[in-house]
Amino acid sequence: MKTILLKFAGPLQSWGTDSHFETRHTDFYPSKSGVIGLITAGLGYGRDEDEKIQKLNDVNFAVRVDQQGFLMKDYHIAQKYKNNGEFERNYVTNRYYLEDAVFVIAISHKSDELMDKIEGGLRYPYYQPFMGRRSLPLCADFIIDTTSKGAVESLKDCPWQAATWYMRRHKKQNKINLEVYADSDLIDGSRRSLRKDRVISFSQKERKYGFRYENMLNMEVINKLASDRTEHDVMANI
Repeated sequence: MKTILLKFAGPLQSWGTDSHFETRHTDFYPSKSGVIGLITAGLGYGRDEDEKIQKLNDVNFAVRVDQQGFLMKDYHIAQKYKNNGEFERNYVTNRYYLEDAVFVIAISHKSDELMDKIEGGLRYPYYQPFMGRRSLPLCADFIIDTTSKGAVESLKDCPWQAATWYMRRHKKQNKINLEVYADSDLIDGSRRSLRKDRVISFSQKERKYGFRYENMLNMEVINKLASDRTEHDVMANI
């Protein structure tokens, strides 16, 4: 068993699993289909290579929400043209993003050969990887580590990856409670929910996604910037 830990952090991210026409939503944490898309870009797979892409659905997937971030709405003015090339009209598209969010992704598989191939594609990508939109590149240190444990166990051992300013905001808390979402067979004893992000096809002509089950658990991490002192003590240095 080999697990790769990834960090998704940046000014903006977008992980939509239910978008239609002019409105492009984002989920509040990365989707498995989005991460598979990132992997296929690194491996150089074409959008129409459905059989090769679908095999990546078997990779174990878990995501930890280290810094929730904020929902941001933006809009773009697009132009529509007729088939003969004449301008028809302008229209507004609404797009949603996650601002200042940080997530830790764990992907694993029993085949070390497959995971070595995936790691190679992530470190030396064939196509540029991005966080949901082409204008949102990955951070330079997005590969955190590789382990020989399972996906959820690797997240338990991974230090809190939130930004320093965010850790300081919670300096009165020695331990932080984080949400983890994972494939349902990786977490026992929690209620399953359906998420439509099982990849069937990335084809631009007809993208298709199926449903997969996922579970949620709460996980404690250490806040390395926690302090027991809650006020400034002038006399302490005398």
